[in-house]
Parts: sequence; C-alpha cells; structure tokens
Amino acid sequence: MPEPLRLPRLYAIVDVACFVPPLRSTQAIVDYARRLVAGGATLLQYRNKTGSTREMLQDAREIRRAPGAGLTLIMNDRADLCIAADFDGVHVGQADLSPQGARKVIGNSKILGMSTHNLEQVTEADAGPADYIAYGPVFATSSKPNPDPVVGVEGIRAARALTKKPLVAIGGITRLNARSVIDAGADSVAVISDLLSAPTKVTEELLRLLV
Repeated sequence: MPEPLRLPRLYAIVDVACFVPPLRSTQAIVDYARRLVAGGATLLQYRNKTGSTREMLQDAREIRRAPGAGLTLIMNDRADLCIAADFDGVHVGQADLSPQGARKVIGNSKILGMSTHNLEQVTEADAGPADYIAYGPVFATSSKPNPDPVVGVEGIRAARALTKKPLVAIGGITRLNARSVIDAGADSVAVISDLLSAPTKVTEELLRLLV
C-alpha cells in the first residue's frame, strides 16, 4: 500500500440491504456499482450484513471484474473475503474482527479501515494498525437498525484533532450536508442512501460539491 494513504472525497458504499428482493441479485448490485463508477466514484465498499458467504463472494468477484482498472474496492467486515475476491482492503467495525486480527489476514499490502463512534475509539484506532478511521454517525441515519449516538459536525472537528490518519465521516451524509463535513476536517464522506435514486447523477453532483 502506498504511503501516505490518500482517500477520494467520496467513499461510496454499496449496501446490499438497500436492494429489496427480488431485485437483490448479483446483476443488480454489479449494475449499481457500474453506475457509481460512471459518475466518477473511484472507491466502493461492498457491504452485506445478512448474505451467505457464497452470495457475498459471488457479488464481490463480479464487482471486482466489472468496473475495470483504477477502482479501489473495500470489503466490509470480512477479511477472508477481501482476500478471496482480490479486494484492495477491508473495513471492520467495533464488533467485528479486531484490526490486529484483520491485519494478520490481509497482510501489510492491503488497506485496513476501522469504524469508530466516540473519541476514545478514535484514539484507540489511531494507535492501532488501521490505515484510515471512519467516524460517525455524523447525522441521523437509517442505514443501521440501532445506530450509535449522533456525533455531529463538531464531533468531526474533535476527531480530526486526535488523528492524522485519513478520516472518513459516515452517517446521514447527503448532498445537502457533505461540504460542511469536509470543511470540519473529514478527508472523505461515506454515502449510502443519497446515491440510490440516481447513482451516476448524484455521484457527479457530490464530486462537484467536494472538490
């Protein structure tokens, strides 16, 4: 992995939970990823909290093949599938495999991200092997059934003061508030819901807002 790690302004998340059956197919997920890339996304995280290992690996391998060169792909939670699908990195949460354990699985050449939800966790992640730190939810979010307390834009400022690692803001971020999060010190914004209605168009709009 090149040093120092530079993340794009937009950290697009492909969350399988957003695809309601019978539309939850590998083809639909890959098509969505293609549309994000067509809008200019250069980093995608594949997130699937409920699928089987076989389903996740099938989706991930097809996403890896589909968009072409130059795209950074991050696997949520599963360090083993990061390796199996030849993704560029893995992102772990507080209840997942520890960052130390994930690093042992993926080695030193792949990217490791870590979710944090309070400043104590940011400090711990800063001292650990994670290459970047995600912090949030910044705003109220519907992407998790039991979200952690909202940290707000001031929380991003406080987290920025605690780490020099790349900081990804997550949680309820849309075109309406993304610029304020970057201005508060985030290097990148993770977006899920706001991309769904028109992936290519919204990606383009977000990237224009975040330059």
